[in-house]
Amino acid sequence: MSRTIDAIPSGHSDLTAEWLTEVLAEAGYGRVPVASVDAQPIGTGQTGATFRLSVSYLSPQPELPVTFVAKIPVPDRTIRTRVALGCKAEVEFYQRLAETLQVPVPTCYFSAIADGGAEFVLLLSDLAPAIQGNQLKGCSPAEARPAAAALASLHGPRWCDPEWLTFRSTSMPSPDEKVARAVARFASKATEAVLSGLGHRMTPSDQATLEQFPSLVADWLLLFPGRFSLLHGDYRLDNLMFDPTGQQVTVVDWQTISVGLPARDLAYFVSTSLSPQDRRAHEMSLVGSYHTALTRFDVPDYSLDACELDYRVGMLQGPLTATLGWAYSSATERGDAMVLTMLERALGAIRDLGSFQLVAELAGDA
Repeated sequence: MSRTIDAIPSGHSDLTAEWLTEVLAEAGYGRVPVASVDAQPIGTGQTGATFRLSVSYLSPQPELPVTFVAKIPVPDRTIRTRVALGCKAEVEFYQRLAETLQVPVPTCYFSAIADGGAEFVLLLSDLAPAIQGNQLKGCSPAEARPAAAALASLHGPRWCDPEWLTFRSTSMPSPDEKVARAVARFASKATEAVLSGLGHRMTPSDQATLEQFPSLVADWLLLFPGRFSLLHGDYRLDNLMFDPTGQQVTVVDWQTISVGLPARDLAYFVSTSLSPQDRRAHEMSLVGSYHTALTRFDVPDYSLDACELDYRVGMLQGPLTATLGWAYSSATERGDAMVLTMLERALGAIRDLGSFQLVAELAGDA
């Protein structure tokens, strides 16, 4: 896939038949006779502008689809700069990492990046008729099960791969003492911002739990350094596409990849996706589904008991991602509602599972 700077659109008006002809040629498909391209916006566009491209060809092209999805930067230069590191991580995920894993992702036909991620383009397969998950609505335990199993195909193939320890193309590096303290400072500022901006819409119990959260972040990130993998970092319903049967998922939006305890992704997904009642009734069964799926890969000496412990520890991923996401992205009405819903679910799970007490105990034993 080319990284030619000239192939990066400056805006949606550049998503033309001529542009698609050029990038498909650079991607190795030859001079495809593209007759026309109709670009229509999809998604919320908070960190990237996404368009569905409906394409007509001058002659049949059986190797190519008639619709693509193109992801380019948002017009606002301030936001581009703010999210550049995440955009760089996502492009490099498709360029370098996706083929080394087994997690289901869209086909990437072309990618290019410049200016440290402030300028980029991804040309991906259109997943329709798959349906995007709805974070506000949540999902059923039956819908959560294939999503939990899909996480194993992200973590399992390169479980504890030593290359991850020096991997730098992430939104958040593998934590050492210095990184952990820096993340804790960011988490503290983000938590203060959320409590200031949204605290009046939270219950006293959730406010109290969130206030306690930043003091544990650094120690939490440093727990279990011998268990690590690539993390999606924001593995939630809005970033999952469900096929019409609801039994298969495709994972999108790879801007928040990091390296850390694998079950952080699982805990974040389960705690923010299910109602409290469903989570309490089904969470350990979902952990079991994830653990069973891991057995297809070379994951040595990882018992179900250890997985369940990691799940309880991993619950802090919920407030970490929710607060950082809200504090460092554009405010929207849906974004506020989504963060409040995610925090309510995640903070309740932290209390139910005693996650703060567990992290403090484990850190004290380290």
